[in-house]
Amino acid sequence: MKGQWIGDYRGGADGRMIVNVDELPTCFEGMAYLHPHNGRFPRAEAHFTTAGKNSPFSFRTTWLQPLHPDNGNPVAWATIKDRFPADVAFSTYVDVNGTFTKDELTLNWKSDVGADGSCVLPRSKASDVSFLQADQPTWEEFKAQAIEFGRKGYIMRGQSKAWRLRTAFHRTGRANLAKFLGHDIPALHQHLSARTKHYFQLTDPLQNAAFLSLAQHHGYPTNLLDWTKSPYVAAFFAYRTVSRSDLEKATEESRVRIHVFDLPSWRRLVQQVAAVASPIMHVSLVDVLAIENERLIPQQAVALISSVDDIESYIRTHEEAVTRTFLRAIDLPMLDRAKVMEELRFMGITAGSLFPGLDGACEELKERNFQ
Repeated sequence: MKGQWIGDYRGGADGRMIVNVDELPTCFEGMAYLHPHNGRFPRAEAHFTTAGKNSPFSFRTTWLQPLHPDNGNPVAWATIKDRFPADVAFSTYVDVNGTFTKDELTLNWKSDVGADGSCVLPRSKASDVSFLQADQPTWEEFKAQAIEFGRKGYIMRGQSKAWRLRTAFHRTGRANLAKFLGHDIPALHQHLSARTKHYFQLTDPLQNAAFLSLAQHHGYPTNLLDWTKSPYVAAFFAYRTVSRSDLEKATEESRVRIHVFDLPSWRRLVQQVAAVASPIMHVSLVDVLAIENERLIPQQAVALISSVDDIESYIRTHEEAVTRTFLRAIDLPMLDRAKVMEELRFMGITAGSLFPGLDGACEELKERNFQ
């Protein structure tokens, strides 16, 4: 049952539902977000915990709150009641019955005020192979395109495999960002504050983003997705983790991947929500300050924040809506690794320059002396 489930529901008010579920040792815990199509009904969030891990299951919501119609924040019903018709009531709790399989989550519910509904939600496809049809230029052809990418303000991301775009947080199998915001981040802040010279004020959005980025760059999973303004830095990350054994098994068809994202058009045409835990699906630019993070500037880093597990499918939906391509993929020959890494070294793009400190210096010299 763990993961992200998104789809339509039917009932007294039809709409869109997002269910984010984490697996605990003895049960499942998560948040459900309901977005009615009809504006006369409020959006809502519900927290739940199952009694075990079996299917079928039943539970009563732990808490249920309406979301403010302007900013999407959870609020007391009394504070927004006058924004809706007089005959609209908000439930105190919901009783839910359901089943789950590998691919589907089925829910049926009824509230204390008689509101009911049902849905069959598909599981996120984020762990599937990417559906992007990639260009396959040579390294020389890619370099000829690089300047144009920069001029247009595109951002890039290098990967050694053709995985779908997915944040490190979602790759762990977790989905409940509300718990991440309410539990993980405060605990992480408490531990890291003893080791950083700067005390991050998490109530400040800029410092919050800087703190998340610092944690991410040191291995803690967050719902930030790292990109770069430099096609050459993206190429470094694409080839960086290709091992000797990978090269021994590689053929002329083996590739590494670089994603190219039209960020200026995305920001102009798609709603941006720079929030860690949002009740709506979004992929948004987040401004990151290089506070105690020496890696951001040499990596020419840009961060996107996502509440969506399957980012590629989410982007594709918006591409179809506006008939415009935001995301494309470029696959480069894996067997060109030695040539590309040497050329990048002559450009000054090495582990030592991108990861200032002992780890980066040792990785650079390992690359030079042992590859």
